[in-house]
This record gives sequence, structure tokens and C-alpha cells, in this order.
Amino acid sequence: MDQPAFNHGLQMAFLELQALNKRYNNVVAVEDFNLSIERGEFVSLLGPSGCGKTTTLQMIAGFTQPTSGAIMLNGRDLGAVPARKRGLGIVFQTYALFPHMTVEQNVGFGLEMRKIPADERRRRVADALDLVHLTHLGDRFPRNMSGGQRQRVALARALVIEPELLLLDEPLSNLDAKLREEMQLELRRIQQEAGVTTLLVTHDQSEAMALSDRVAVMQGGRLIQEDSPFDVYEKPATSFISTFLGKTNSLAATLERDKAGTTIVIDGTRLSGPDTALAAGPVEVSLRPERIELTDAEKATISGNVIERVFLGDQWLFRVETPIGKLLVMQRNLGRREANVGERLHLSWEPEAMRLLPRGEG
Repeated sequence: MDQPAFNHGLQMAFLELQALNKRYNNVVAVEDFNLSIERGEFVSLLGPSGCGKTTTLQMIAGFTQPTSGAIMLNGRDLGAVPARKRGLGIVFQTYALFPHMTVEQNVGFGLEMRKIPADERRRRVADALDLVHLTHLGDRFPRNMSGGQRQRVALARALVIEPELLLLDEPLSNLDAKLREEMQLELRRIQQEAGVTTLLVTHDQSEAMALSDRVAVMQGGRLIQEDSPFDVYEKPATSFISTFLGKTNSLAATLERDKAGTTIVIDGTRLSGPDTALAAGPVEVSLRPERIELTDAEKATISGNVIERVFLGDQWLFRVETPIGKLLVMQRNLGRREANVGERLHLSWEPEAMRLLPRGEG
């Protein structure tokens, strides 16, 4: 296979993935993947199982050899550099701590392998444990620690070697829901204090959006959108992204244009549409449940009957049967019981709340 030519003399980002490909016989795991990450950035690779995100991370780490493409780190081509010499910090899903070693011994292991003098090793281990707030547990063994504490030990061990790049492979997936939320805040604090460039692999949408400066969404081995968490959520590039990131109402529609503006037609119902560059014709409408408001009948965009109601603690989630289909509607919990099943609701939303996508793409 011909290798593409790369201009390594140009000014480039801290980490550059250039036309990266990985094939296993006839199976394409990663295809034409390009991504730039600046120094100090926190970027997440987000996507469902089998989309190629872990394979991408393994190629950066040096555990898997790319079929073609280049991985540039701080101007250095990692193609011929063995994994052990890349100087990267890696935290795995299982943490991979040594059970027979104390916390201090686990954290200092990488420094010992690098033959760092004992005095400096002790200082750096102490600094790393202070960063993750585990100074008081230095003599404890992993088996006597909680999942969150073991996760922080793994982070300290990865950071103590002062890596140029920190790679995180689903590091919070083994934690329960409440601890996972707490550790998201802790992980972001640690990353910012350490100032280390970080790439996270996750299938958890809320985790990627909570932690990242930018989110890179993958599907079928390809990078399909890369942007800030807000823009990926509010301006999804494809139908897949709109449904993968949070809840949405996906509605088949027809876009009409005239001098007055745009009109969206759904099952014969005509609605005012947002400004769009799309041509008239079949489209898909993505409408987030939280953008739909309860209102009075005379102000309603559409009305319908509640067919399902779910209490989520901080929110109420309704499924409402309407002339344009079944709509998910999410409302903040204001401390009172909301509409019952069978009750009629009047719904409204701004035209700009409807994201228009080409029909059938993604």
C-alpha cells in the first residue's frame, strides 16, 4: 500500500494523527483518521463499541501497529518508537495495579524502572499522591481501597513519570453511577492541575461532555464530528450523533421554502422552520426533549396526550402522542406532581430548537 506523504516541516499541533488506518485482513477498524490535539488539551474519543476508538488509542500507545498513516507527538514521529520508549502515561479500565505492592510502591514503580534516584523518586511519588489526595494512604494495599481510590492510584502512577501525553481507556467504567460522577470532577481537576495533554476513550456521552475541551465522535472506524461538547450536542452533524449524544426526537419531515422563510411539514402538520442551508425536500428533524416547553393551548406549537410518565428525580420525562408522532418531553422537577398518563399537554418550542439534517445520512 502506498504511504501518503506527510509534511513534517509544517507547524503542527502537539499530537497529530495523520490519515491513520488500521485493517485486520478485510476488516477496517480505523479509516482515514485525522485529529490534532494542542498541548494541555483534554480530548475524548467517543463512540459505541466497535467504532475503532480503542484501536486508535492502542496505535498511539504503540500496542498496535497502524496499517498506514502517521502519529506525531511534539514533532516526533512515533512510528518506529517501541511502546515502552514513548514515555506515555496510560490508565486502563482495570487500573492494573500490583496487588502485592503498597500505594507508594505502585506509584513509584515506573520511576524505579527508569532508575530514578531514590530521593527524587520519593519526592515525585509524594507530589503525585498529593495531587490525587491520597497522601494518607501511601502504605495501603490496593485490596483495602475503594474503586475510586484505586482509580486515583492508577492516575498517580501514570502522572508520576511526567508523561508528554496521558491516555485514558474507559477509566471510570467500573465505578458505580454516583462515584463515577464524583470521579469525573476529580479527574478533570487532576488533569488541569497537572497540565498534561490527555486523550480519553469512552462510550459514555455524559462523561465525554463533562470532562473534555473537545469531543471527537467516531462511527464505523471514522471520525464523523469533532467539536466542543456544547456544539457536538447542539449542532450534531449527523442523525447518528443526534441520537447517540443524549435523548432526541428524530422526525421524518419535508422542508419547504418560500419568500416568508422555511416550513417544516411532518405528517401533514406545517411548522415554522429554522434558517438552514439545506435544499427543499426530505429532511430529518432532531428536537431535544428539554427544548420543548409546556404552555397554554393558545400558545402551543402542538398538543397531545401523555402516554408515559417517568420521574427521574431532578426531571420528569413524558412521552406524548401528537399529530407529528410520539414526542419525548423533559421538564425540570419543580417540586410538584406533573401531568398524569392520559392528560392533555400543550407543547411549544422555538423554530431554532429543530436541528435539520439530510434524510437518511449518518
